[in-house]
Amino acid sequence: MEFEKLQKIISEVLSIEPDEVTMDSTFIDDLGADSLDVFQIIMAIEEEFDIEIDNDAAEKISTVGDAVEAIKNAVG
Repeated sequence: MEFEKLQKIISEVLSIEPDEVTMDSTFIDDLGADSLDVFQIIMAIEEEFDIEIDNDAAEKISTVGDAVEAIKNAVG
């Protein structure tokens, strides 16, 4: 569930196809995101899931799988 929503968010922010986004994709190397893109994705995640990801956790997000874990941790 989280992954599908995340795929949609990432594909919209980065203007790529959702099927290009996998759990192992790195935002910068694999998906071509820059730091502003990653920030926009995190903001969209927080809005979509009604959560807050603290700065320390956000800085550790480098792959889509990391983002899914951050969502799960924030949702509880």
